[in-house]
Amino acid sequence: MRRDDFRKKKIAILGVGMEGVAVANFLVEVASKITLCDKLSKEELAERAEADADGSLKKILSDERFEQNFGESYMGNLTDYDYIFRSPGISYLNPKIQEAKVAGVEITSQLKLFFDLCPSKIIGVTGTKGKGTTSSLIELMMKKAKSSKLKAKSFGNVYLAGNIGKPAITLLDKLKPEDWVILELSSFQLQDLGKSPDIAVIVNMAVDHLDYHEDEEEYFEAKTSIVKYQSKNDTVIANKDYPNAVRLAQLSKGNKLYFSAIAEVDSSIRNDAVFLGEDKICESSEINLVGRHNLENIAAAALAAHEAGTDIESIKSAAKEFKGLPHRLELVAEINGVKYYNDSFATNPEPTIAAIRSFSESVVLILGGSSKKADFSKLAEEIRKSSVKTIIIIGVEGTIIKKALETTGVAKEIVDGPDSIDDIVAVAESKAESGDIVLFSPACASFDMFKNYKDRGEKFKKAVNNTHRTNT
Repeated sequence: MRRDDFRKKKIAILGVGMEGVAVANFLVEVASKITLCDKLSKEELAERAEADADGSLKKILSDERFEQNFGESYMGNLTDYDYIFRSPGISYLNPKIQEAKVAGVEITSQLKLFFDLCPSKIIGVTGTKGKGTTSSLIELMMKKAKSSKLKAKSFGNVYLAGNIGKPAITLLDKLKPEDWVILELSSFQLQDLGKSPDIAVIVNMAVDHLDYHEDEEEYFEAKTSIVKYQSKNDTVIANKDYPNAVRLAQLSKGNKLYFSAIAEVDSSIRNDAVFLGEDKICESSEINLVGRHNLENIAAAALAAHEAGTDIESIKSAAKEFKGLPHRLELVAEINGVKYYNDSFATNPEPTIAAIRSFSESVVLILGGSSKKADFSKLAEEIRKSSVKTIIIIGVEGTIIKKALETTGVAKEIVDGPDSIDDIVAVAESKAESGDIVLFSPACASFDMFKNYKDRGEKFKKAVNNTHRTNT
């Protein structure tokens, strides 16, 4: 597919988020008609645009070259278009989209177009948790190689995009064949991709987004695009400890590499250290990241970066330098001997389980949010045997979480949290003693009380810092 294929075509863009805006701007000079479609009203989108940091949404909403179809009927008349660009948050299996497909409308996405047009090699990273950290680690490792005294000649420039926040299509004008693009890929983006990256990384595979996917098998099927179109010249890197990650890797025709926290494979974790073959990359005491799961992320990144041509010394240096991403077990402050961690990115039970395992100290855990139809039984069992001493339940999933805790026989203090984040932090402060950890790792989506996980995390950090100022 080329940009010129859209000349004089009628295009609907479903969802006016970052990807939708990027596609609209990319195609506006060639398409005969582009209609922006979103379930939010024009007033709601205008309000969101005021908070948009780069002003791109505000600009496109006032651009008369684009037609608008906003509000509850935004999916009306989809059969009138030649192409529909689906944003990741809108399911490919939506009946209206499938109806348009049957009628002959081409269903595509920003990511599909990028794969068609990208001249560079691509590393795609997916998984239930850790894909953002792993993608960022790969980027740093490869950039270290470019700037090192070794002056790596095996690749050109390195770019990071995808689900981590930058639409890949915005890179196209500067990419060259010798460059590498690292993409963080969600199941939403992969669902109808029909392409696979040169190097596919499967960080792990649990169950997530059952509010979006029909069931566990459909979630797995949505991920398969990351490997099933690979050739024998491509590579898949998978977590050996997750049966579904191994199952996914087996669908690839390419070379298969594995990392593991429990088995001796291509990259292994032994005695709290990461090894790439027999080369020790780092020990847990040498890195800035908290938790054994982050050693797995380093192991995955090391394999991917090395496969792309990065030298061992650059991999070691980057692993020890990397400071982590916001809202992922992020240390916010230490107040009166209590450490406060923001793990707002934990929008399902799996990352919260990993977060709990990261601490031996007594933990005051803040848990809850809006529904993703998650099963909390494994989380409850982890809490039962952990160093968590108090659970503060918040959000609409509170009742379901509490029932899971009671059914599992969790003999810990359970507190019904208040409705405001400032009051929630105040309760946590009252329950914590010097030497304790306050862990904000909700295991749920954020949409009951916040705009998204970033908004939730920022407000938690602000509330903690307000506590700090009050106490000083």
